[in-house]
Amino acid sequence: MEKTAVVLFTRDLRVRDHPALAAACEHADRVVPLFVLDDAILGGRFAAPNRAAFLARALADLREQLRQRGGDLVLRRGDVVEETIAVVAEAGATALVCSADVSGYAQRRERRLAGACAQQGVRFTTYPGVTVVPPGALLPAGGDHYRVFTPYWRAWDAVDWRRQLAAPRTIPGGQAVDRIGRLPFAGELADGDTSPDLPDGGETAGRAVLDAAVRRAGDGEPDLDDLAGDRTSRLSPYLHFGCVSPLEAANRLVDRAPEQVRQLAWRDFHHQVTAAVPSVATKDYRRRDVEWRDDADALRAWQEGRTGVPIVDAGMRQLLREGWMHNRARLVTASFLTKNLRIDWRDGAAHFFRWLVDGDVANNAGNWQWVAGTGNDTRPNRVLNPLRQAKRFDSDGAYVRRYVPELRDVDGAAVHTPWTLPDDERKELDYPDPLLDL
Repeated sequence: MEKTAVVLFTRDLRVRDHPALAAACEHADRVVPLFVLDDAILGGRFAAPNRAAFLARALADLREQLRQRGGDLVLRRGDVVEETIAVVAEAGATALVCSADVSGYAQRRERRLAGACAQQGVRFTTYPGVTVVPPGALLPAGGDHYRVFTPYWRAWDAVDWRRQLAAPRTIPGGQAVDRIGRLPFAGELADGDTSPDLPDGGETAGRAVLDAAVRRAGDGEPDLDDLAGDRTSRLSPYLHFGCVSPLEAANRLVDRAPEQVRQLAWRDFHHQVTAAVPSVATKDYRRRDVEWRDDADALRAWQEGRTGVPIVDAGMRQLLREGWMHNRARLVTASFLTKNLRIDWRDGAAHFFRWLVDGDVANNAGNWQWVAGTGNDTRPNRVLNPLRQAKRFDSDGAYVRRYVPELRDVDGAAVHTPWTLPDDERKELDYPDPLLDL
């Protein structure tokens, strides 16, 4: 038994099915839950007001969950390793545990923590929990990771998942540090505007979203590509922050909504790619010698949802309004930027990362590179024609009318092609002509 163990929370803000927390509660006499508001993230290129707002609420909910079990959440701000080791020393801890993560930054953080703990004679252990199947658990013959999804999916679907864990009944021990630390306000974590219709953060809200997804799946597999129907689970922000266990989501949906479980496998796929090749966040996974255009005006029009292509603009405005975008719309808007406008995928990924509550290094870069043809797609020249996508996945224009109010009164299929309307009607719309011919 360890006398005192510190549990460093990072992207795992929950008490249910949390292997690191469960292990600490089982093997230590006293457990100190800790979250460090990391200046390298909050003050650097990872800063995002939408995620900061979600994080602030998630931390409040995590503290409440821990207090209900006799514990508390210690909060610090600064360099994550320095602050963590300071709490370890103050608490007299002999062990530090956390969930393993995959980004280049997360891997460097774990190496630094391991080195600092070794110097202090403290046991440091990482546990799974960020994905359903841990990165590195599935390896192709002769390789360090899967480069194509289909063979990965076959292996993922056949492997036994780890045992799902209940929340600890109690957090053992009492207060081990003099200062607990106050909960942050969203505005002090990141500068800039937030989207007006953000989801509520935290494990309590996340479990309600998961329950709703399971109930909907009980009525039959929903059409996940129906843009206006909006039948996706909307779990992605809660999975990104770890407010919901991806394993629990998979367990609850596997017999009801296999296509949504396949989406969890895609998430694991991108995580195992990033774990093996952290540079995928900023560098082409596969070189395609693409000549990107430098067009600031076109990029700005795309960012603002003013491209003149309604299905694209609807997706981009949903992003600005909600800090979230339907997955089909993400594919359409990304394809339009990279394949039609020929603008670098990194510019698109940066904009998504600025606004998405679920902005995730592995998923964001992996999906953008897949669309751009520089990543894991076996068909790098694939183009998603926005008009065909609109006809197929928003046939009555309800999605466009929801997010592009200028087109709300346009009748029929013309909502997707307003440039075909008579000149007098087009002038009344106050909607731009398309940036290019489709």
